[in-house]
Amino acid sequence: MEENDDLNDSQEHNPSNEGGEGLGGEQEQNNHSSAENIEDQGEALTRVTGMYKDWFLDYASYVILERAVPAIEDGFKPVQRRIMHSLRELDDGRYNKVANVVGHTMQYHPHGDASIADAMVQIGQKDLLIDTQGNWGNILTGDSAAASRYIEARLSKFALEVVFSPKITEWQLSYDGRKKEPVQLPVKFPLLLAQGAEGIAVGLSTKIMPHNFVELIDASIKHLQGKRFKLFPDFPTAGIIDVSNYNDGLRGGKIRVRAKISQHSKNTLVISEIPYGTNTSSLIDSILKANDKGKIKIKKIEDNTAADVEILVHLPTGISPDKTIDALYAFTACESSISPLACIIEDNKPLFIGVSEMLRRSTDATVDLLKQELEIQLGELEEQWHFASLERIFIENRIYRDIEEQETWEGVIKAIDEGLKPFTKNLKRAVTEEDIVRLTEIRIKRISKFDLDKAQENLDNLEKKIAEIKHHLEHLVEFAIDYFQNLKEKYAAGRERKSEIKLFEDIEATKVVIRNTKLYVNREEGFVGTSLRRDEYVTDCSDIDDIIAFTRDGQMMVFKVDSKTFVGKGIVHVAVFKKKDKRTIYNMIYRDGKGGATYIKRFNVTSVTRDKIYEMGQGKPGTSVYYFSANPNGEAETVTINLRNVGSIKKLKWDVDFADVRIKGRSSKGNIVTKYSVKRVELKEKGLSTLKPRKLWFDETVQRLNIDDRGEFLGEFTSEDRLLIVTQTGQVKTVIPELTLHFEDDIIVLEKWNPKKPLSLVYWEGEKELFYVKRFLIDNPDKEENVLTDHPKSRLEVFSTDFRPVVEVVFAKKRGQDRKDNWEVDLEEFISIKGITAMGNQLTKEKVLEINPLEPLPYEHPEPPKTEEIEVIDEENIGNDKKEDGDDKPQGTLFD
Repeated sequence: MEENDDLNDSQEHNPSNEGGEGLGGEQEQNNHSSAENIEDQGEALTRVTGMYKDWFLDYASYVILERAVPAIEDGFKPVQRRIMHSLRELDDGRYNKVANVVGHTMQYHPHGDASIADAMVQIGQKDLLIDTQGNWGNILTGDSAAASRYIEARLSKFALEVVFSPKITEWQLSYDGRKKEPVQLPVKFPLLLAQGAEGIAVGLSTKIMPHNFVELIDASIKHLQGKRFKLFPDFPTAGIIDVSNYNDGLRGGKIRVRAKISQHSKNTLVISEIPYGTNTSSLIDSILKANDKGKIKIKKIEDNTAADVEILVHLPTGISPDKTIDALYAFTACESSISPLACIIEDNKPLFIGVSEMLRRSTDATVDLLKQELEIQLGELEEQWHFASLERIFIENRIYRDIEEQETWEGVIKAIDEGLKPFTKNLKRAVTEEDIVRLTEIRIKRISKFDLDKAQENLDNLEKKIAEIKHHLEHLVEFAIDYFQNLKEKYAAGRERKSEIKLFEDIEATKVVIRNTKLYVNREEGFVGTSLRRDEYVTDCSDIDDIIAFTRDGQMMVFKVDSKTFVGKGIVHVAVFKKKDKRTIYNMIYRDGKGGATYIKRFNVTSVTRDKIYEMGQGKPGTSVYYFSANPNGEAETVTINLRNVGSIKKLKWDVDFADVRIKGRSSKGNIVTKYSVKRVELKEKGLSTLKPRKLWFDETVQRLNIDDRGEFLGEFTSEDRLLIVTQTGQVKTVIPELTLHFEDDIIVLEKWNPKKPLSLVYWEGEKELFYVKRFLIDNPDKEENVLTDHPKSRLEVFSTDFRPVVEVVFAKKRGQDRKDNWEVDLEEFISIKGITAMGNQLTKEKVLEINPLEPLPYEHPEPPKTEEIEVIDEENIGNDKKEDGDDKPQGTLFD
């Protein structure tokens, strides 16, 4: 809120009603009798109820109209308008002490100096209307401005051009009737949208986002041209914004704002831009709180902010920078949501309209103001032409001699009037007595030095200006477009968009939270929790995780992690639950009820209702689980079934391969194994994954990997496959393709890495100033390396991941000689495979104009081995395939 409401103001306009809104029953009768007694004594009674209703409504209206909500006409709240008017009155081109401006403004503003000073500082920090000097605070760090007696201000050139025009300004008396102040300032620019506004009134609020200066001008021009336009916020703190739900600034819309975070080094992140509504101090506090709560893990944090934001976040060894970036967005003020609410005052009434409609109205108002100014200029020029013509007639025809013999003033006026009549046919209006009086005021010296040619030249210039003004009035829209373009040329420098517009991927907190506690289980008693330190350790977890547990009687439950939770006696499996996880496959063999048949089933659990008990069998009493395993990568083991030697059973032992069982839902009954009594089930052989490799896509819009068929298809990945990443600066690395990975904007290669495929490049060596060629294999996939030399002028020209790449070298033309023919170079023949740090071979000593990649030579790929696969769609990132303790083999549990 740009102006604070004082408690004193509230008390002045809103008397308290301690007795309540109404009186009733016996109390009302007592008051009535008291009122009669008072009336008998000659005093009048005023009911509190009436006072409350009337006075509070007046106060609410006053706060809405006069303090909290800006007017659409000029984009100012009253205090801001009075500050601008005071600055204009004090303006002499030099700086004024802010304390002096505040004192001058108090002639018009009925509130204290603190609210005026605060409002003025906020206008100054927006760097548009006020030219500031001194310490005006810092919106990046949250530092407040110095005292008003120490800082100075004056109107900016932009403000002088677009905000003021006294001749078309409507005036009103100030609150005490001593001064005149503007009702509205004639602002010829969508100032409200450029600065934004925020205010809280009684039962009403407004929150209009600031927009980009240049984009507002462009949108105004498009509106005047009859074209469509779209407006999105632009914040002075920069940052990244998602405006997909902006809703034109209307109620119900939402903007997501993020800090700009990048990887500074292997264990360091740098925050270079912050979200709107925060500062570096509050941002750092939120990061430290998240670290204290165990949501993220950081080593230390440094604030190097000066003119630009620079916050260094140092990470402990072994912590993923990409995962930490997502965790910062999920658990700290590095990401927040802003809900705009576009409310303005029009004709003394609150009005809810979108920012597009605000711009249309502001632009149309600007056209109207320009028209008024042109009409005033036209009237003034025509008056100048009229008097100049009269002056010429008066002097050229020596009419001034006709008054020599006149003895009275009336005679003088009449003589001049009679003398002018023969020459007034070409004048644009009739001659008035006021015109004649002005003629009598011409000095003798001017009459004696009157130059007819100069007088005619002056008239010609006036006629030219009049014609120009009339042309502008006839082509008012074109004139307004030129006006906006002129503003853009004069003031757009340095006002380019600061906030980067991007689509954000939703970050699941459970996937990025640091696991800050340990989970334990007491299998026999059936308890799971973080406080059971004397019992069996299960895994690390976080306090926002869900836990999944299975019991020996075939029941399953998912519940929130807690210090101690009872699940059911005989727990056979417990782990952190991953929602929508279709890759973790549970293998189970169970007896369906007491004396029932034995079944085998494979299933996954993707979504459940928390704290609800689910039956993995059919829910019959006596159901018992013989074998259970959880397989994070869909492994299918082989087990041995041992039957009890009862009756005439011939085959007491055989093997069952889970790979022969189809994966179904958790509620499926499964396939029958035997109708006879099972003694035990033994694990014979651990199996391999039966799941198909994951398909991955890269969505360039959000710069993230996904498994939802969005963007460029990168291929199918197993847990052993990696991504190859090459940047324009020559950085080459391979990474495990996790969905939490962040990618820089200068990536030139992003594809599935083939360790046997050589990489080829042509680069400019800065020191030798020649092109070089090199081919290499990546020997250390976990190390990021630069394939260029260290010289600052070295640059990457061509990079190829083809087996047999070809480039075309275009030579520069030498003076006096024909251009040398282009040279096609087979890089496979040109240079053998060397180390990644090798300099390579010189391409040519000739001066090269350009180097272009051509179609590679054909290469026959070896046939991959055929495998039998089962398709299961994955929803988790690849880096989480393995168990938390590093064991990616199926975990089986055997029971007699």
